[in-house]
Amino acid sequence: MKPKEQHEAEILKLIIKHKIMKINHIFQHYTDLQHSQFYNLELDKSESIKEAIQTNKSKAVSYMLNKWVGSDNATLQISAFKVLCEDEDRKKLSMQFVESENSHQVRKFEVEILKPKDEDTDQ
Repeated sequence: MKPKEQHEAEILKLIIKHKIMKINHIFQHYTDLQHSQFYNLELDKSESIKEAIQTNKSKAVSYMLNKWVGSDNATLQISAFKVLCEDEDRKKLSMQFVESENSHQVRKFEVEILKPKDEDTDQ
């Protein structure tokens, strides 16, 4: 069996090559590990894997936003504007915006769930 570091290096290459943006998508391209083995080796906690996936997501968002901004389609332009603008501008654009100030106090309570006595004897 390959060491964890080798799996990690091979997975990183696949993430870059296939522009993978979710951990679950790794397994479509990398068949040397099952899902459970991946998590048992704690590869999901690998900073380099998380960083590579986040880089791909950031590139995709930038690419899509640039396409939307450059589009002649008004719906795409408004979508890009909503992503890029400040909250104040977004509120002005929204047709359903309702401003509300919630001054209610939040109270914490706990509920204990009791089993009926006859369920205790079934086990």
